[in-house]
Amino acid sequence: MPLPLPSSRRAIALLLLTALLWSTGGLFVKLLSWHPFAIFSARATIASIVFLIWLRRAPLRITPVLAAGALGYMGAQFFFILATRLTTAANAIFLQYTAPIYVLILGVWILRERPQRIDWITLVVILAGLLLCFGQELTGEGLYGNLAAVSSGVALAVMIVSSRAQKESHPAQIFLIGSLIGAVIGLPAVLQESWSMADLAILAYLGVIQTALAAALYSIAIRQVPALTSTLILMLEPVLNPLWVFLVIGETPAPLALAGGAVVLGAIGVRAAAGDRKRSTNRC
Repeated sequence: MPLPLPSSRRAIALLLLTALLWSTGGLFVKLLSWHPFAIFSARATIASIVFLIWLRRAPLRITPVLAAGALGYMGAQFFFILATRLTTAANAIFLQYTAPIYVLILGVWILRERPQRIDWITLVVILAGLLLCFGQELTGEGLYGNLAAVSSGVALAVMIVSSRAQKESHPAQIFLIGSLIGAVIGLPAVLQESWSMADLAILAYLGVIQTALAAALYSIAIRQVPALTSTLILMLEPVLNPLWVFLVIGETPAPLALAGGAVVLGAIGVRAAAGDRKRSTNRC
């Protein structure tokens, strides 16, 4: 039985909270000395347990949409990890977050969700803000890493569109299947790592809060918010990511990065407010 639909305003709030939780991943990954693929697998294992408990009574039916979404979820993370190894972090983040372009195309083709004029404007403003954030660090080097980062963006778009297409059921099942696959694939990497209580605490946070809870919030919100709009709101993640690193570790962002972050935050805020006003008007 599907979950009840949240209100539009609550769905947007859940998406903002999702972006907030996802954005903390970079900080906690930096605090671990493990190989990124081992971190991904351990996090996926813990998240899988949470999803299995949460969805234990939900009937699971493997459909093409569910399979595509799970592969997109896996691919987004795998290709991003690969990209960070083969190109600069700035390239990896910026190219992954070209995802709204692919969401726009897939949304029209598969979901029949046509973007509004404000979606186009917001997309352009956000991409300009991201260029300010990462423009100084973008390079043409690392062709294979750049291709992996673009692939990560495409996979992320597939996951988002599949989650939206699954809105009448349980979109969280996409994350369950994807996490189970990731847990199995990365198990050899996990077994090669040494453990400490601090590592376990960080992995517990990454698995339970940063992955499972965030995915649960997202799976509820995506049932009410169009795919492209949800993606634009989630662009908050790459802006907040360096903020947590600065506050805890002390890595200071460049002035242009701060300006770009302000541009992205402003665009997301305006888009969220405009969407909520439009839905309120339609109800009246």
